[in-house]
Amino acid sequence: MNESPIQKTILAEIGSRPDVRLFRNNVGLGVCGKIVRRLGDEFLIRHGRVVKFGLHVGSGDLIGWQTRTITPEMVGKKIAVFLSIETKSDTGEARSEQVTWRDGVISCGGISGVCRCVDDVLGVLDQPRTFVRD
Repeated sequence: MNESPIQKTILAEIGSRPDVRLFRNNVGLGVCGKIVRRLGDEFLIRHGRVVKFGLHVGSGDLIGWQTRTITPEMVGKKIAVFLSIETKSDTGEARSEQVTWRDGVISCGGISGVCRCVDDVLGVLDQPRTFVRD
């Protein structure tokens, strides 16, 4: 199974949880400008410019937050904790940029993981967190 059906399943199953919001994060670049001529899948573009999209190279496929309640010592308020999920197929491996992103999110108190199924995401969400940066 490739990543797209895994992402759709995760979005459908985890999206029903009231404490989690996830959004698809496509990362890449394209070219935009005035299309002068189109021949099949080829375009002649005038005044073209490169447009980057998505959060950052290596950022997770699914981005959002999980609502957490702060302890009574911290006034009992809820906060949204940043959430980044990188989806992979059964044989897929995280690239170095993706590992760096995941580790950065976790070191800053966010939630992040590489997941192959809904159960992997549930495991990432259920890990205890400290809200103090290392």
